[in-house]
Amino acid sequence: MKNIKIISACFLGVNCRYNGIPKPCQKLIDLLKEGEVIPLCPEQLGGSPTPREPSETSGTGLEVLSGRAKVITKTGKDVTQNFINGAEEVLKLAKLFNVKEAILKHKSPSCGCGKIYDGTFSNKLIDGDGVTAALLKKNGIKVITEEDL
Repeated sequence: MKNIKIISACFLGVNCRYNGIPKPCQKLIDLLKEGEVIPLCPEQLGGSPTPREPSETSGTGLEVLSGRAKVITKTGKDVTQNFINGAEEVLKLAKLFNVKEAILKHKSPSCGCGKIYDGTFSNKLIDGDGVTAALLKKNGIKVITEEDL
């Protein structure tokens, strides 16, 4: 069985990012051609539309999952449950396909790994993971970003 990876769908040109503009990554497009990836967008899987208002976390993804932080849009709408729902759906698929690794979009409140925005919408980064990245890591799945390729 191949080593199937989950990747953020925006890397393949899918218009699923908050602003509807994809971030194609040729290395990941090449992996898709080899049939080794499952493209997913946790935010869409959680019920968020595209385009959507930018969101940031008021803490790390682990803090969101434990109820100590929220995911808030730029105008103050609480979208925490959408992000948790999306992360849980990604985890279900990861388990179904026996995924051991995910390559996710850096800095994202869902997919960010290692660094995410601090919740002030001022482009400041903090150490931590997005909600989906945190849930996958918590379940033993290796998470990297396109920056790590």
